[in-house]
Amino acid sequence: MNKTILRKYAKLIVKMGVNIKKGQGAVLMADTAQADFALMVADEAYKAGAKWVDIRWTNQEYDRLRYRKESLRTLSATHEWEKARMQQQVEELPVRIWIDSDDPDGLKGVNVEKMQKANLARMKVRKPYRDAMENKHQWTIVAVPSEKWAKKVFPGERTSTAMKKLWDAILETVRVTKDNDPVEAWKAHNAALKARYEKLNSYHFASMHYYSPNGTDFTCGLIPGALWMGGGETLLDGTFFNPNMPTEEIFTTPMKGQAEGTVVATMPLSYQGNLIENFSITFKDGRAVSCRAEKGQELLERMIAMDDGAAMIGELALIPHDSPISNLGILFYNTLFDENASCHIALGMGFQNVLEGFENMTLEEAHEKGVNDSVIHVDFMIGDNTLNIDGITPDGETVPVFRNGNWAF
Repeated sequence: MNKTILRKYAKLIVKMGVNIKKGQGAVLMADTAQADFALMVADEAYKAGAKWVDIRWTNQEYDRLRYRKESLRTLSATHEWEKARMQQQVEELPVRIWIDSDDPDGLKGVNVEKMQKANLARMKVRKPYRDAMENKHQWTIVAVPSEKWAKKVFPGERTSTAMKKLWDAILETVRVTKDNDPVEAWKAHNAALKARYEKLNSYHFASMHYYSPNGTDFTCGLIPGALWMGGGETLLDGTFFNPNMPTEEIFTTPMKGQAEGTVVATMPLSYQGNLIENFSITFKDGRAVSCRAEKGQELLERMIAMDDGAAMIGELALIPHDSPISNLGILFYNTLFDENASCHIALGMGFQNVLEGFENMTLEEAHEKGVNDSVIHVDFMIGDNTLNIDGITPDGETVPVFRNGNWAF
């Protein structure tokens, strides 16, 4: 891949993704195979004024080895030095950049029960630190290809061809081309998303009804006064950043405990290095009460049972079928991309910042308003060209929002 294009991408991540401030630290998470690009991003962070950059290397093969060889007790432990590092992040509030390149099947065959129990134990320790940083620091998730991921997406191609095709697709989705200014492209994109969510907010919907010939028939209540949002986000101190690159969604956090009916997934879900395929989830009294999957049933069941909030909904997101990522016609087997090609919902943690006046609320007060809490936040896709969505106003009026997978207004 052309280094000039890659440099533009790295600069975009630093400038528009996390919008690092002079003197701020930066934490980068990247696979060992992505060392060259991670170093390029680190270099751009230093050029933008980073005081320090900490690259934390990951490796799926190493993760597989640990899950096979270490005891559940060892895997579940959080060391004191890890807690000290998380506390340092709470105090210094560095930006966080996750460069994702995982193989969607990278942890296939790992003992699901062992993996889930270990992850849950560690998530519970990390959660208070994560909560303490909420809406106070910039973060972004981006992606670069790996050979195994590229071959999963383009199985009939030679590895080199598959890598090039995946690189081309990723760069198109993040609006990086040879001749453009991607920062300006993202400013225009954020403005377009803002116009759309402001239209949604003008209706003050009380609930949303989803229905499709594929079996989806689902209604979810909304929190009074909660906002629809999209594109970049603004911290308590006014700093603007883009947490997902790419993004095409307009989203909100619904009312905890108000969900009824069944949603049918329209794409596979890549979760913890495994695929969950052809699945549906049924809700009653706000909670997932049953699920069915042709592949990954045990993993799906354990995900929903992760904690009390994992069975409830933390996000509703709207993306038209006729949108840039969907129109590529590529199944990425990666939630960052597939969720931005399709309407989706998320099980688990909701977002405090959708509440008007959230900056004056404690996290506990946001939860009392109806924002769900959980150690997980897992998006899965339910949109296609048959999905219809109605918004229901507080006085009972039905307003078409989506028809046949696209915006109705």
